[in-house]
Amino acid sequence: MTKNEEKEVKKPGTALQEINLSSPGANLESYINSIHGIGILSPEEEKKLAEDLYYRNDVDAARKLVLAHLRFVVHIAKTYKGYGLSEADLIQEGNIGLMKAVRKFNPEEGVRLISYAVHWIRAEIHEYVLRNWKIVKIATTKAQRKLFFNLRKKKQGLSWLTNSEIEDIADDLGVKPEEVREMEKRMSGIDMSFDPPSEADEDENYSPSSYLPDEESDPQQIVEKEIDSQVNTKYLYTAIKELDERSKGIIFDRWLSDEKLTLHELAEKYGVSAERVRQIEQNAMKKVKQSLTIEQ
Repeated sequence: MTKNEEKEVKKPGTALQEINLSSPGANLESYINSIHGIGILSPEEEKKLAEDLYYRNDVDAARKLVLAHLRFVVHIAKTYKGYGLSEADLIQEGNIGLMKAVRKFNPEEGVRLISYAVHWIRAEIHEYVLRNWKIVKIATTKAQRKLFFNLRKKKQGLSWLTNSEIEDIADDLGVKPEEVREMEKRMSGIDMSFDPPSEADEDENYSPSSYLPDEESDPQQIVEKEIDSQVNTKYLYTAIKELDERSKGIIFDRWLSDEKLTLHELAEKYGVSAERVRQIEQNAMKKVKQSLTIEQ
């Protein structure tokens, strides 16, 4: 390969077919290796591409700007690994922030794109962390979000903060000590499934649902249901006995037998049409319902 060919390979945009801009996909290592193979833009190249996009809405220029800055998104996303979230998802969210920044970047401001984009990248990752780190939102206001992310950085280890540490953090962040304590409690809370896994050992796995009363297990209700069932069954068979033999046979074969017969099978058995069997069945059911209503 000639030197000119090597330069061409490193130009932004040549790896576009191999890289999904919005998501690293399943192979994170391959994605990272690919984006590090894309050359970094010089200030002059970046300004030219930014002007093409800003003044002429050149979509290809936007693609090249994004590609050349994907490595910075990976670097920023790695600083959020302590939240227990997928690195690929963090990078994906950061890429969204990068693309928004590229679209809004004004080349006349006199700053490099990454200096402008870093705020957009972090904003998207922040939103993702806050949406997914806890089931219950732990930071809703701008001040709480600032405290949340700064407290994560300042809190060393898993132990609770001492009073002096809380005072120092509150003073450093310009908030009240009570706010630091409250945020620490929120961050230390554990999300828990309401219902335990199906294979869970009840002696080892706790869930809130384990301590709720089970109405289906109330002995009084169980006995009452069994009595009602027995009484209803008795009334049902008493009502069926009052039917003529053919109606009684059709109801039994259609609904009470272990091997239920179809309308056509019953029609063949009784030597009538299937429609006639259906009519007999309907009339018999009406009589049974009327009898049950009188009995109850």
